[in-house]
Amino acid sequence: MVICIYGAGSIGCYVGGRLAATGSEVIFIGRERLARQIAGHGLTLTDWRGAALRVPAPRYETAPSAVAEADLVLVTVKSAATAQAGDELASRLKPGAVVISFQNGLHNADLLRERLPGATVLAGMVAFNVVNQGDGRLHGGTEGGLEAQRHPSLAGYAAAFERAGLPLVQHDDMAGVQAAKLLLNLNNAINALSGVPLKAELSQRAYRRCLAMAQREALRAYAAAGLTPVKLTPLPPGWIPALLNTPDALFARVAAKLLAIDPLARSSMWEDLEAGRTTEVDYLNGEVVALARRHGTRAPANERLVALIRDAERGGRRDWSGEELLTELSG
Repeated sequence: MVICIYGAGSIGCYVGGRLAATGSEVIFIGRERLARQIAGHGLTLTDWRGAALRVPAPRYETAPSAVAEADLVLVTVKSAATAQAGDELASRLKPGAVVISFQNGLHNADLLRERLPGATVLAGMVAFNVVNQGDGRLHGGTEGGLEAQRHPSLAGYAAAFERAGLPLVQHDDMAGVQAAKLLLNLNNAINALSGVPLKAELSQRAYRRCLAMAQREALRAYAAAGLTPVKLTPLPPGWIPALLNTPDALFARVAAKLLAIDPLARSSMWEDLEAGRTTEVDYLNGEVVALARRHGTRAPANERLVALIRDAERGGRRDWSGEELLTELSG
């Protein structure tokens, strides 16, 4: 069985690299820049638990046509590129191939289904953070695995993901899983604006209060839309904002699992800003803003976070203290 990583950036190379390092046949498809980098350095995969895997010569292609060999396609392009990816896949997929959208946001799998009407397209979710350390070195900085929509076609791949240390957990309610992940991903913008690693950011109450504010707006929008996020953490989603508001010492004791983060870890949005790339803020905080508007509520803190990230994309400020950001979002 051949697995293709379509849009192989940090997340895609990490997932595909672990699969390749443990015996799966993997084709990576992505940008020329990464193809050159990986040709020169290979892939080195580490994680916060001490794993260390190496793929000296992965097969990294730049032409979409290489996907025709794949039985399972993991789509890991940025959300803004989903429609283009679907169009590229439409005429190239092998008959019977299965596609999983491992992307942020709520609607990417639906968009792929529209463009791939004859294919099995499943929603998925990556529950961990990856830090790109350059020269093909990728570090899994938080705990978590891979979640996917339940489907019989995935049975044959379970062993491969288990060997890779990324068990594929299947769910009937992927909409609820994606909604819960979006609540956590609302922190991406806050982390990117803070300029500090995730663990340091989440250890400071003022930053956590910013996240709590964004999450409460999302929960109100979910309730208006009839969308129920599932429980991905030890606490139900609706309890997390209250926990985030607790003093630092209490939060550190109660939320030790939430702080099981490598000191190196940062959000993918911070990484995008560092590289001068457009972020996915429209598919994270912007998703909450759009959902709230559709259902008669507002999400002003998320609106402001979108605006601040847009400003940061143009070279604006990225060193907000927690208190400064909290004042900005409360205004």
